[in-house]
Amino acid sequence: MKKKLRKERDYLSTFNPEKLSVTYTEGITSSSPVIPRRYTLTHSDSTGELFLNVGINYAWGKINALRDEVLGEWKECGNSLCFCIYLYIDQGDFTQAVSAKRYEIFRRELPLALTAIRYGDRILFNTLPYLDQAPIIVNFMSSYPQFARQENWGTFQGFWTENGSI
Repeated sequence: MKKKLRKERDYLSTFNPEKLSVTYTEGITSSSPVIPRRYTLTHSDSTGELFLNVGINYAWGKINALRDEVLGEWKECGNSLCFCIYLYIDQGDFTQAVSAKRYEIFRRELPLALTAIRYGDRILFNTLPYLDQAPIIVNFMSSYPQFARQENWGTFQGFWTENGSI
């Protein structure tokens, strides 16, 4: 599994900070609070732009019918924090073949999404450096059991250390 994740992390080189727009809403600032703090990452297929909304709630109004957004939030995990990601592979009406393709795309593009979240909320990470050590738990949501799973994707520090980004 580690080799596969490393290969997928090579996609981080495609992150372009100039194509990321960040919006803080609903009582969230660039440095607080951590909980509740929810992330909605969407994108434009035509321009390649990424849009990160950080708020107390998810930015449901920014989500399109395809459900190709990345949702994330900080949660308490025992005595520490973890970052939970939710990816909707299908909505129950997709064929297994379509769900398989979406699953593959989400897995391939997730490192880019995590990079955008980390970069977009870098003031919070700089203010609270221990957040770079928090585990990233990814929840693949699917009606097909072979795609519905939970995985530990390491830490945000792992993405920066391996790739020399930030």
